[in-house]
Amino acid sequence: NFQIAIQLAYIELRSAIETVIKDAAAISEAALPLLRRALASYAAAAIVMPYDAFARAADAKGYDVEALARSFGTSFEQVAHRLTTLQKPGQERVPFFFIRLDRAGNVSKRLDGAGFPFARHGGGCPLWNVHRTFSEPREILTQWLELPDGNRFFSIARTVTSGGGGFGIARVERAVALGCAAQHAHRLIYTRNQPEMSADDATPIGVTCRLCQRIDCTARSAPPIGRQLLPDDYHRGQAPFAFADR
Repeated sequence: NFQIAIQLAYIELRSAIETVIKDAAAISEAALPLLRRALASYAAAAIVMPYDAFARAADAKGYDVEALARSFGTSFEQVAHRLTTLQKPGQERVPFFFIRLDRAGNVSKRLDGAGFPFARHGGGCPLWNVHRTFSEPREILTQWLELPDGNRFFSIARTVTSGGGGFGIARVERAVALGCAAQHAHRLIYTRNQPEMSADDATPIGVTCRLCQRIDCTARSAPPIGRQLLPDDYHRGQAPFAFADR
C-alpha cells in the first residue's frame, strides 16, 4: 500500500513536490533525487495515514504504535515515523523524536520534534535501551531518560526487520526508538501502568561520551572534550577515565 501511495504522490503531486524543491535551500544535484524521494514518502504516509483520522486514532489509542499499525495497515516503523509529523497548527499532538540504528550503532534515520539533542558524530549512549532491543527482538522496551542538563524524556524502542522475502536473501535487523518529553508521557499507553516518575526512575544518559560530563559513568568509552585527564597509577575507580571536574 505504501509503495502504491508513493507512485500516486509522484504522479498526482509532482508539481507540488517540485515547488517545494525549488523553494528549498541550495543543494547538490546528487541530493535532489533524495529530497524528491523524501517528499514523496512524506506524501505517501499522509495518503495511507490521513492527518485527521490518524491524529484522532493516536489520541484514542494512547499512541499505541502496534495498534495504530494494525488499524492503518502499516508497519511499526511507518507509524512511529508518522507520529513525528503531527504538529499541524491548531491540531498539534504529542511532539515526538525518532531514531533508527543498526547493531553497530550506525544511525540511518533521525527525526526530532521533541527537542532531543541527538549526537551528530560518534556513537550514542550505551545506557539507552534502544541498543538492548537486539537481545529482545520484537519486544517493546520502555525507559525514562535524563540528560546531563536535567531534561527528561520517555522512550519506547523495538527492533524492525527489512529485506528477506526469499531463501538466501539477507534480512536486516534495525532498532527504532520513539520518544517524547516527560511532560507529555502521561498521554501514552506505555506509561499508564507505571507510577508517577520520580528522580530514581530516569536512567542518566548522555548525548555521546565525548559530550557527556558525567564523572561516575561505568559505561563511558571516551573522556569528554575539554576535560583534563587525571592519570593515577595506584587507584582505579568505577569509571574507566578519571578527569577534572571542570
